[in-house]
Amino acid sequence: MRIGKLFDSIRNKTTKNMSEQNINEELENENLQDNVQDTENNSDQKENETVGKSELEIVKEQLAKEKDQYLRLFAEFDNFKKRTSRERIDTFKTANKEVITSLLPVLDDFGRALNQIQKSEDDTLYQGVELISNKLTETLRAKGLKEMEVKAGDDFNTDFHEAITQIPAPTEDLKGKIVDVVETGYLLNDVVVRYAKVVVGL
Repeated sequence: MRIGKLFDSIRNKTTKNMSEQNINEELENENLQDNVQDTENNSDQKENETVGKSELEIVKEQLAKEKDQYLRLFAEFDNFKKRTSRERIDTFKTANKEVITSLLPVLDDFGRALNQIQKSEDDTLYQGVELISNKLTETLRAKGLKEMEVKAGDDFNTDFHEAITQIPAPTEDLKGKIVDVVETGYLLNDVVVRYAKVVVGL
């Protein structure tokens, strides 16, 4: 009788211990599953944040690229406008170049005519021709024509002068310099339309 009770007691304790052990195992399993779920959720959240961040960076890079292209295009267009404006101004300045250049020999002829008339001592004729010459000169000057101021003794400058011949210099100080002016040079709005033809001393 006592032995049976003893067995029952041992069995009850064993069953109770096993039940507690099972319960503990189940609790541990649940905690483990919860930890795994939390880890997966955190991983998904981080991945979403990474994807979102990379998309934002891509958009920023595209925006920066588009802005750079816009600025380059704007600068090119601005340069084009300035260049076109300068070319238009230059065209306006020299629009009458051909007509004015064709009238330069007429000015030369007036100069030679006045020199010859002055020798005849006919003051009335001289004044009449001089009046016409001055009127033509003033008209062309209003269009931008300017006579070059060149005289003997000036330095020879290939930007404005054309040497038609060289002669031995009459004096030492005229070597390499202008000895005589054969034909007057002209500028049209500061652009050379005819070089001054000169004689240079050796």
